This record gives sequence, structure tokens and C-alpha cells, in this order.
Amino acid sequence: MPGPLHGYRILDLTTVISGPFATMLLADQGADVIKVEGVTRPDHARGAGHGENKFTATFLNNNRNKRSLALDLKSDEGKEILLKLAATTDVFIQNFRPGVVERLGIGEEEIRKVKEDIIYVSISGFGEKGPWSHKPVYDPIVQAISGLTTIQGGSDEARPRLVRTIVPDKLTGITTAQAVTSALLHKERTGEGQHVRVSMLDAVIAFLWASDFGGQTFVGREVSTQRAATFIDLIYETKTDYISVSAMTNTQWKALSGAVGHPEWADDERFSTPAQRDLNANERLGLTQEALLKRSAEQWLTLLDDAGVPCAPILKRREVIEHPQVVASDLLIELEHPEAGTIRQTRPAARFSKSTPELRNGAPVLGADTDAILAEIDVPDDIISKLKNSGIIA
Repeated sequence: MPGPLHGYRILDLTTVISGPFATMLLADQGADVIKVEGVTRPDHARGAGHGENKFTATFLNNNRNKRSLALDLKSDEGKEILLKLAATTDVFIQNFRPGVVERLGIGEEEIRKVKEDIIYVSISGFGEKGPWSHKPVYDPIVQAISGLTTIQGGSDEARPRLVRTIVPDKLTGITTAQAVTSALLHKERTGEGQHVRVSMLDAVIAFLWASDFGGQTFVGREVSTQRAATFIDLIYETKTDYISVSAMTNTQWKALSGAVGHPEWADDERFSTPAQRDLNANERLGLTQEALLKRSAEQWLTLLDDAGVPCAPILKRREVIEHPQVVASDLLIELEHPEAGTIRQTRPAARFSKSTPELRNGAPVLGADTDAILAEIDVPDDIISKLKNSGIIA
């Protein structure tokens, strides 16, 4: 059985990560995603980063299960094709900077003229209004303005630090995919399409608020300067390697105290409750680190696991793919891509018991499906040939 979004068509005019990641999630779950790219200026991700046979890993890992249409949207003929295709589409999604789609003549108003109930989705950096709305944006910029770099630094007074993965881009993609499915459900119930707007800044601050903005939650009682909960993180050094240990409950703390040879810690007033352990986090973590230096990582992982204390090795990327839990979950798959060769990717993370998503195809060659897509909207062969000769399609 195909994925749960089988039968829905999505017109994808997004580039780089945030939009393509969102549409790949939807494609993985069965939607027919048509990726529209410029004939001479395709998705920047096609040339960004490590690559093999003209395919970069970034493009491969964000554009699986899509079809490719290469189209010159600055031409009248190209715009006409896009509008004709939009009339057959359930979702139109773009991540141009605010104002660009209106200048191209493919804004919500124009698209809704050909498909009144379409779901029109706009992804932006900062939203469509406000003093920063038209600024160019990249992941580090959003990390900075959202407070994420300060949170990663540990306190308002510590040196801010970037998270070394593009959290804003990928989180925006996940937020957008979830919003699209909600809008599709609303349309099924009411027949109404709508405009869904997601900004990277909004997505990140909303995400962080759940756990990192406690000091700004109570109105009129805000914390002016956020102190560090602790100056030590939960990565510990042992005789041989690094491990992570996290004892949150009273039972786990008592087990940890006994396992490291300090049962007296369980009765220490500084550590007697979760609140006291948080208040005295530096002392608690410092003592834990000192104890863990006495044995190897392998020994501690066995002792702590046997005692019921949550713990894990710190894995390098190459080690992750070989870890028994990752292997047992069948998360990683190997696929034969017609151009890039054998590639390794993750299967879709969400698993469905009734409608299993299919891995139909790898990321497409630029314009690979142009002829087939145009045939689906009844563009005659002779017109397709003329459009190719004029460079409007490829």
C-alpha cells in the first residue's frame, strides 16, 4: 500500500534545505512532489558540498522521491506552464524572499485564480513584515537572533556558540511539513484552501520556548540575565573515552552514587532531591566527573547500565551507522541511484502500520521528468520541442 499522502500533488519551488527537507518528508509519505527549478540556475544545493557524479550529498538527502521540472519562470511561456500545472495541484510551496513571487507573477493571488482551493505555502527567514523581513538569511543568522547561540553557550554571560548543525533550516522543514498536513486535513473537512506561512525565526523560537525560555515566561517577573544551570555539560571523560550519563530521578541518582563507589552522595542534602541537585549542579557534576576518571569508558558503561543508570558512548559519525541499536532499527538503507551510484540514507523516521511509505526514486537529475509532467497537463509534443529549443524548459 502506498504512503498516507498518496494522491496529493505538491508543486515545490523551494531550494537549499528548509523547503526541500519539508517537501521530501511529504514525498516520503506518498505525495507526488514536482520540484520546479530554473533551467540555468537550479537549486543551489546541487553544487554545495561533497558530491559524486554531479550529485551532492546535500541534494540527494533532501530531494528523494521527487520529480524534476526545469522551467524558466521569467518567461511568459514558463509562467503559463506553471499556472497550468498549479491548476492540477493541491499544495504550492515556495521559499523565495518576500516580494519575489509577486514580481514573478506567481504569488498567492495569481495561483489561486487557477486553483481556488489550493494550499499556498510561504517559507521565509523572518516573516513577511517587520524591519528584518527582506534581509537575506542563513542558518547562523537565525541561530544568533533566536537566542539559540546564547543557550548553546550556557548562560547570558558566556561566549555564545553555534550549534554545529543547521537546526533552524531542518526545524523549519519539519514545522512546514506538519503544517501542510494540517492544512490538507482542514481542506478535506471544509473544502477550503489557505495560505500557510512559516518563518525560520518563528519556528526556532517556538521550539526553544518549550524548555529554554523559562526565565521569560512569567510576565512582569522576567529574569534579566540568565545564569548557567551548570558550567559542566553531561559529557564525561573516562580513562579511555567520553561517555554521557544522565541520572534524573532519585532512584537513578542513588544507583549512580553506588555504582561509582560513593553511596554517601545519596544522603547528601545538596543532592537529596531533583531541585537540590539542580541547585548544586556544578558540585554534583564535578564529583561525578572526578569519579568517572578512574575507569575506562567500556567498564563504566557496563557498570552503569547494570545499575539502571541511563548512559551511552559518545559516537563518531562512522560509529553511529554501525551501532547495534541503529542496525536493529533498520534505520539506514542502501539505494542504487542511477547517477550517484550506491548511496546510504535513512528510511522515513515515522513508521505507519497501514500505509507504508515507499522509496520510489532517488533525487532527480535536473529536468528528468519535464516531458512526462508536461504530457500530464496535455502540452503537445511539438510545443514541448519548441520550448526546449528556446531554452524555456530543459
